[in-house]
Amino acid sequence: MPLSPLLPHSAPLGAAGLDYFDIVLNSGPIGIGVLLLLVGASIASWAIIAIKYFHLRDAHRQTVRFLDFFWQSKRLEDVYAEAEKLSTSPISQLFRAGYVELTKVTSNSAAPTKADQSAPAPGKVADTAGLENIERALRRASVSELTYLESKVSFLATVGSAAPFVGLFGTVWGIMGAFQDIYLQGNANLATVAKPISEALIATAVGLFAAIPAVVAYNFFLSKIKVLEGEMESFSSDFLNIVKRHFFR
Repeated sequence: MPLSPLLPHSAPLGAAGLDYFDIVLNSGPIGIGVLLLLVGASIASWAIIAIKYFHLRDAHRQTVRFLDFFWQSKRLEDVYAEAEKLSTSPISQLFRAGYVELTKVTSNSAAPTKADQSAPAPGKVADTAGLENIERALRRASVSELTYLESKVSFLATVGSAAPFVGLFGTVWGIMGAFQDIYLQGNANLATVAKPISEALIATAVGLFAAIPAVVAYNFFLSKIKVLEGEMESFSSDFLNIVKRHFFR
């Protein structure tokens, strides 16, 4: 019997819950700015995740196709034509850069005939400087492709590291305001403290919501990019060995 008077007071607390829209409107300009910043960062992160996922997926698939064609083909001009179709593959672009430079080097070392102007012919003698030019062209193309693969990925790392702190800042600011209101009311019981503090913690929750997918995606994309980087290094070495064997003495 003594417990029955408490039931009417406890029920409204559980039924009221939190009105998140009302919380945002009443959080002040700084709180609203923090939440908008985190929501914007989260939306941008998901957009980048979608773009980079499909790009790296296509890059991997086209790289496998190009390498299969490269090692099965016996004519570099055929490989060049295939590389133009597989433009998303970083290795195909690497080959195109090396092939164009090889054509320039062999054209300078011996005047091409009408029959071989479209492709360098094996057996031509070129100097060491020409080989160094091809190596530099491959290195420039590799750096360019790697930069393109890594573009926008650093934003995910920034969101993953900064979003929790931005959310924490919003929470601290909200708790400061909550305690100020409690001080002005002169009432510090659990019912008075719980609601404003739970409202202030929403900023931290939003910060974690923005940060966790960004960190997971960043590590996933970084591992994929490192695989493609290793493939580019291996292909550069293989291509230079083929060029040395067939076009240089």
